[in-house]
Amino acid sequence: MGVVRHAPLSTSRSQALGGPRSRAAAIGRALAAPLALLVLATLALAADDEILKDFRKYFRKYKDSASRVEAVLALEGVPDVALVEVLEPVLRDKDGAVVSAAVRVLSGCTEPAQVAALLTLLEEARKEEVQLGLLRVLAAGSIPHDGAAVTALLEARSWEVRRRAVQALVATARPEHAEALAPLCDDGEIAVRCAALDGLAALGSDRVREPAGRLLADEAWQVRASAIAALGQVRHRDSVPLLIERLKAEEGRLADDCVAALERLTAREFGLRIELWEKFWSTFKDRYQIPTDAQLAELAKRKAENAALYKPQPGEATTYHGIQTKSRKVLFVIDVSGSMESEVVEKDRFADGGYPSYSRMDIVKTELARTVEGLGEETWFNILSFATDVDPWKKSLVKANVLSKSSAGDWTGRLEPIGGASKQDLAAVGLVGAANLDKGRTNTWGALAWALAIDDQAKKDPYLLEVDTVFFLSDGRPTHGEIVDIEDILKGVKEANELRKVVVHTIAIGEFQKTFMKRLAEENGGVFVDLGR
Repeated sequence: MGVVRHAPLSTSRSQALGGPRSRAAAIGRALAAPLALLVLATLALAADDEILKDFRKYFRKYKDSASRVEAVLALEGVPDVALVEVLEPVLRDKDGAVVSAAVRVLSGCTEPAQVAALLTLLEEARKEEVQLGLLRVLAAGSIPHDGAAVTALLEARSWEVRRRAVQALVATARPEHAEALAPLCDDGEIAVRCAALDGLAALGSDRVREPAGRLLADEAWQVRASAIAALGQVRHRDSVPLLIERLKAEEGRLADDCVAALERLTAREFGLRIELWEKFWSTFKDRYQIPTDAQLAELAKRKAENAALYKPQPGEATTYHGIQTKSRKVLFVIDVSGSMESEVVEKDRFADGGYPSYSRMDIVKTELARTVEGLGEETWFNILSFATDVDPWKKSLVKANVLSKSSAGDWTGRLEPIGGASKQDLAAVGLVGAANLDKGRTNTWGALAWALAIDDQAKKDPYLLEVDTVFFLSDGRPTHGEIVDIEDILKGVKEANELRKVVVHTIAIGEFQKTFMKRLAEENGGVFVDLGR
């Protein structure tokens, strides 16, 4: 796609985007500086002009996504206000990766003239794509603004624009914006209700308590999850009885969420035992005080100690590699890339596990089979294996009955590492097809995108998923797929999961650098487990 030709700018917009007068003023200021600074300023202005000129000339000639993204990212750090005008048409591009690159570059605009230009564009923008892009820029860069241009879009027809406007206001971290956000808690779109609740909680606004209390009974589980989390984050004694009542009605993942919120409000650890919560509140409600941070830290320490001792009864909870969840809608994602055939280095950690061998694949398969066999009958589950390609066991979640467990066991038993080191000999003698090396790469983004239905356009609201909890196990750095850069994968998953509210637990095995897996869990409400090398 070529660069869109620009219509003539209005006078005010031309000035904001760096017309002749602003350029003359810049030169005038430079002339007052010492000679060395003048030379440096002149060279910098010339370099900026040159790279923007090259972008206008060459960008439309690039056809592949990677080159187009690289061309956009080449503009990072350009302080010239004309950068905003140059990248405006890119925000309407059909390639999401190119748009994200433009958002990244523009979110780094810190010069006052650039910020003014962004806000001017937002005020004048009529295309939804441009509005969405500029709102993403304001949110991603936490760019300071008075909120006027953004607040006007809280009533936009597009729910995506309304949601992005909420995020752009929250990014300013200005508590006075809470009043404008509060009405969006009753928006007709699920995603906007979630964003408003999340945003008010992020601002620490007491304004969230009333709508969150009402929305504990919302029909959408994502909204209920946001309401529960908001009451746990903006802590007030009046939220305790509301959450106890909600705990009676919830099951699975959201029951865990209610307990977590109650623990933040009380520093007590009663789990799902509703009678203990009720007794506690009946005893202490008249003289109750919100716990201090030190008390919450002590609770976290106590919980970690208890978790190591507690073994749930069969069917009571799903436990996979030590991670426990009450979720009844679970997806297991398993890496079967070539490196999974390698043996673990720290064999003593696995000596008592009863595994067929010390290969990573045998350990993973054995633990998965044990977990599936122990699933409660009210749990629904699915399994996804991935290497270069992504291979689901079923198209959707199935109930954990005796038949599905048997089928899952057989399917899991047939999993083998694809294109591992043992296949190198076949490749060496020319049997590349039999070695299947090209199929044994690690398509991390493809697996996560399938798990979260990121590419699903078949439904009106593709973020309304069956699954609410994902266990993601991998032993290697991403090496294949639409996105392989770790930072881009983390950013893409986090952004998509703002809507989906899926908890992502991660399990790492092997010798690769594991910060990625740890962050993936932390940024998506999950637990990280390191099985060792």
